[in-house]
Amino acid sequence: MALRAVAEVNLAAIERNVRTLGQRLGAATLCAVVKADAYGHGAAPVARAALGAGARQLAVATAGEAAELRAAGITAPVLVMGALGPEELATALEAEAEIVAWDRRFLEDLAARARTPVRVHVKLDSGMGRLGTRDTAAATRVVQAIQTSPGLILAGLMTHFATSDGDIEFAAEQLRTFRAWADGAAPPSVPRHAANSGAVLHLPAAHLDMARCGIALYGGDPASVDPDPFGLEPALALRSYVAAVKPILPGQSAGYGRRFIAGVPTYLATLPIGYGDGLGRALTNNCDVLIGGRRYPLVGTVSMDNITVDVGPEPTVRVGETATLIGRDGDERQTAEDLARRVGTINYEVLCAISARVPRRWHRDGAPA
Repeated sequence: MALRAVAEVNLAAIERNVRTLGQRLGAATLCAVVKADAYGHGAAPVARAALGAGARQLAVATAGEAAELRAAGITAPVLVMGALGPEELATALEAEAEIVAWDRRFLEDLAARARTPVRVHVKLDSGMGRLGTRDTAAATRVVQAIQTSPGLILAGLMTHFATSDGDIEFAAEQLRTFRAWADGAAPPSVPRHAANSGAVLHLPAAHLDMARCGIALYGGDPASVDPDPFGLEPALALRSYVAAVKPILPGQSAGYGRRFIAGVPTYLATLPIGYGDGLGRALTNNCDVLIGGRRYPLVGTVSMDNITVDVGPEPTVRVGETATLIGRDGDERQTAEDLARRVGTINYEVLCAISARVPRRWHRDGAPA
């Protein structure tokens, strides 16, 4: 390890995940969701890999994210899914992004500011309870306003599922609500899209014309359990290295707050990675680390820059060895789902939490990308 911590991103795994998802989708197209720096994987490299493997469109949450993709030379269609204030709307228009609308007043402002035709997707809130309108008549009026505005193009009708990673019955009810509205709001030639990763895997009826895949693209299970049954391949490995190995005697402690006190003689390895890198403090005394193909317990408090690992009374671990927090080492593997279960969160948060000070290294099955 030349670096204190590194996130290794296998673009070939992302490409395989795109193809796996595409097989499930059949005639529906895949929109690759690359918001939040592609869930910590690197937006531009991931976008290129996904598009090269068959994705037809990209989606982000913010106008700034769309602008970053354009600055990286990516010309594919980009949908900004989030709310847009006046300043962000200007950025989105400059990036020639597709925009989501559900309010006539926003639409009027958009039409007044558009200098070139803008592709707009109308969002119905079918049960998520966030953005979009629950009023189907109001949503239809937005559709009609777009159809009569010279500078606007009706690019799609959309909704978003709240429970496709668990309560499929509620997701199916959302789908029925959405389809009933969409069938009366616009002709079939206008694309419909509703499915997120969970719906792609669990609700085939929701595939419609396009699906917006996020966590599954990166090899994660939308339910944060296990991606293997779906043929998905985790694309990111988070690694550090052993910076020091030293003995600790009974009664001696390690880390802030003395939250680990040795009961027997043992050795501790120090790794230069911590919550400043995205390794949550809640993993204190609550995580494994893979070194040399073996599991060792993280002991003591996760600090901003370092953690300590109990490597046993007769350690074979040596200074300079690679240590894996997420990923595979020999026959051992630790996933983002594993870490999420430790602290009662989801794999999305574990991946997105990996901070910007951790360099990303992109490769394809080990070969530099």
